[in-house]
Amino acid sequence: MAAVPKFKTPPRATESPADPSLFLGVAQSARGFAWRERLPPQAHKLAGAISQQYGLPDLLGRVLAARGVRLEEVSTILDPTIKALMPDPASLRDMDKAAARLADAISAKTNIAIFGDYDVDGASSSALLHRFLGHHGVPARIYIPDRLFEGYGPNVTAIETLIKEGARLIVTVDCGTTSFEPLAAAKGKADVLVIDHHQADVQLPDVYAVVNPNRQDDVSGQGHLCAAGVVFLVLVATQRELRRRGYYKDHPEPNLLSNLDIVALATVCDVVPLQGVNRAFVTKGLQVMRRRENAGLRALFDAAGLDSAPNPYHLGFILGPRINAGGRIGDAALGSKLLATHDPLEAGRIAVILDKLNKQRKELETQMLEEATAMAETQVEANPDMPLILVGSEAWHKGLVGLMASRLVDRFKRPACVIAWEPNAADSARTTGTGSLRSVAGVDIGAAVRAAFAAGQLIKGGGHAMAAGLTVERVKAAALHEALSARLKDATARARINAGLEIDGALTPASINDDLMNLLDRAGPYGQGNPQPRFAFPAHRVKFAKIVAEAHVRVTLEAGDGGRIEGVAFRAVGQPLGDLLLGSVNAMPIHVAGTVKRDTWQGREKIELMIEDAADPRKQG
Repeated sequence: MAAVPKFKTPPRATESPADPSLFLGVAQSARGFAWRERLPPQAHKLAGAISQQYGLPDLLGRVLAARGVRLEEVSTILDPTIKALMPDPASLRDMDKAAARLADAISAKTNIAIFGDYDVDGASSSALLHRFLGHHGVPARIYIPDRLFEGYGPNVTAIETLIKEGARLIVTVDCGTTSFEPLAAAKGKADVLVIDHHQADVQLPDVYAVVNPNRQDDVSGQGHLCAAGVVFLVLVATQRELRRRGYYKDHPEPNLLSNLDIVALATVCDVVPLQGVNRAFVTKGLQVMRRRENAGLRALFDAAGLDSAPNPYHLGFILGPRINAGGRIGDAALGSKLLATHDPLEAGRIAVILDKLNKQRKELETQMLEEATAMAETQVEANPDMPLILVGSEAWHKGLVGLMASRLVDRFKRPACVIAWEPNAADSARTTGTGSLRSVAGVDIGAAVRAAFAAGQLIKGGGHAMAAGLTVERVKAAALHEALSARLKDATARARINAGLEIDGALTPASINDDLMNLLDRAGPYGQGNPQPRFAFPAHRVKFAKIVAEAHVRVTLEAGDGGRIEGVAFRAVGQPLGDLLLGSVNAMPIHVAGTVKRDTWQGREKIELMIEDAADPRKQG
């Protein structure tokens, strides 16, 4: 094997003395970013110390230091184990109460209802609990609300239905923290456990227990967990309680670690920070997934045509969208059914349906995106400093507004809210709409939505710092836009000023080999909070470029020494990035930035570049 080339400190700008932090002098890329070295000057000594103390190549030391890894953390970062990183479940508020109540239900074989959310985290959380209860022979059903007709979270009708069906314990997963009225409907008829991770106000529902590391009186420090991660901790605590009671003297214990593939899927797809035990969840979960023991995940891999070992990219961009497709435009319960089933035939049937729904979702998304982008462009042209884009239409599908919001954030580099309005010919002013919001780093959209709800501007609202959801009357849309904009104005302005693409170093095709990829893998898994290393390829010629699948641009880049690498820029057609790539074929060299990944096609493995940005050197400085 070829050795990994010694990593050198990347070149800095010479044309712009006012900003020496610019990488390759790029002050304005095709996507409007300044390129900056990710490793701050004050961390260079740390990078060297990491490399020296642990005998690591310079590149790995720089990657770790740039992500804030402390010297004493390196061992657990490079080998994230459940044993080393697992917190004590009892550190979460109400955990012992919830575990004891579940243990009681298991011992008594109580009829349990699981109320979940319709996204990947909700489906995963529901499946985890269902599989655990199934192992213990406890009757349980999963209820996933219809996104279009019921919306997010518990509702009174659904809760009453579950009780009429015989549920004596209702467990909400990935929802319930703000469902005061619906959960009050169960009072005196069934106990309720809330297992969630969404932001919470001081007041909580009056239920048996609320296990949520983001409730304001929880000091566990586990607020980075997704709902499935919290559910996993609840199951660990419940198993521990059953063991304490002697239950497993006469019953087999479940192997909770065998379900880490589901936890890994949710952790990646819910885009929670890959810190603490989340790193172990993903690392060990991928190892479990590679054994293909879960019938649903195995069937979904086959339906998607994937024959390579799964990695975080596959979870986030191949499996996740297919599971989400059921909740977006089909049967919302399909995802949880797929992950919970042990029947290969049933799994295969559901996986095929989800794959078809995902194709339909892509077609709807293309049309909606064109309309949403046009509306957003009009708003930004009228007010270039607008802190929040808000667009809506009666023709849009509720299940896709979150995707649209993400696309607008990527395009306009500011928070966005996309609303699907309900048609109401009788009184259009009183129409209600379902909206999703996405944000940029440093702008807490969840807090803004909760403030709007507290001020009476929303029917429903909540979420995270980077993503939120709401229900609003159309007559209040303008006032909502004004209120959110006022709250986010300063934070958005700071975020836009600081908007930049962080670069870990400069590479050429000749330096891309298996040794380099193996080295980078050691600092993984990558995702939110631990970004995939991004590299610049300075002064490379575009030797070939073409449009694929109508929206993407595939290219071949050539370095000055003749080395070549293939790359793809997703959704770049019609965008400045796509225009630059397509217009640079056999022309002057350009700078290109992106991440490198292994790709397997028809049994052959290759390394290619996922292009995120490009810049014309002649237009810098």
